[in-house]
Amino acid sequence: MSKILFIDDEPHVTAALKRALRHEPYDILSANSAEAGLEALAQHDISVVVSDQQMPGMCGSEFLAVVRKKYPSTIRIILTGKASLEAAIQAINEGEVYRYFTKPCNAVELKVTICQAIQQKRLVQQTRKLLHRYQRQTAIMQELEISSPGIGQLNTDQEGAILVDDIETSLEELLSEMDQGVLGEN
Repeated sequence: MSKILFIDDEPHVTAALKRALRHEPYDILSANSAEAGLEALAQHDISVVVSDQQMPGMCGSEFLAVVRKKYPSTIRIILTGKASLEAAIQAINEGEVYRYFTKPCNAVELKVTICQAIQQKRLVQQTRKLLHRYQRQTAIMQELEISSPGIGQLNTDQEGAILVDDIETSLEELLSEMDQGVLGEN
């Protein structure tokens, strides 16, 4: 189950966000400061962080910049009551935020955005796994090609069917030879 972390120094905001997502299939955590948010991130595998911009101690964009460095696969969303172009630019540049919301935010938009963020995170993870598998298979093929040159080459006809060279016997003859070999071993 995906974990969502809400960070806001105003408890009624995190309570409202939790209520908005109470029917969603997420494990929802909250923190009342950037420091508490970092502690939660250290203890849990958080998929999405939704952070307030205006917090004492560390603003949301600074917090999300730390999250980006320490937990790069965690999707970062910022929520602010005082939207400014400077704050938005800072959040985007420093925290590489996925989305920027103003308070009060539309609960449906927030739900959809969190769902899309989780899907993106899963796609990125799957892409990394596939890339790793491809790199392993490529390395194996390169080793095989070194030990047996030409092993990876395929000859095909005009329709794309694989041509097998150096087989002079028919399929029936091959099956017959296999049967004789199996029967002859007994």
